[in-house]
Amino acid sequence: MHFTLADLITDIAQNAAEAGSSLVELEITETDKGAGGRPEFRFVVKDNGRGMSEEELAHATDPFVTDRVKHPGRKIGLGIPFLIHTAGQSGGGWDLKSENKGELHGTTVTAWFDLNNVDTPPVGDLSGMFRTIFLFEGPGDVRIRRSLIKENRAGREYEVRKSDLAKTLGELEDAQSLILLDQYLRSLEEGD
Repeated sequence: MHFTLADLITDIAQNAAEAGSSLVELEITETDKGAGGRPEFRFVVKDNGRGMSEEELAHATDPFVTDRVKHPGRKIGLGIPFLIHTAGQSGGGWDLKSENKGELHGTTVTAWFDLNNVDTPPVGDLSGMFRTIFLFEGPGDVRIRRSLIKENRAGREYEVRKSDLAKTLGELEDAQSLILLDQYLRSLEEGD
């Protein structure tokens, strides 16, 4: 079950990482004046993996259809359906695009949420989520862009790449590297 928006994003990003991608991109924008003048939280997860056929794309929103490859015994796939339900009940929306033709491959999942809506889950621990996504096996690189846009206060924007972190910290799975990575990501998110 997903308790926060960060949980939803982690699930979608994990699917992107497991899609044979060399690059997974995550973009998160949080603003106090989104569509309709209300506070909005928006994310985009994009990969250059194998993509989905037209048939797979048509079934991606059906919770009772799964490819049974990642989880052979599972008869349902709830990631995208949970996202759609959560976005809809919270006054937001979603979009899913995928290519699997010739040279074009990859999937893009976009979702947005009205932060004033009582049914919107809490955002959750974004810096902890970023750390988790950087540790996913599979993609050669992960790029995270974060924008916090505030009308009457200072906002912040930053971009972090897994390849840059690995050059600086070495093996990200190393205990000391994990501590430094966590401190760095938290400082970015807190604006320090």
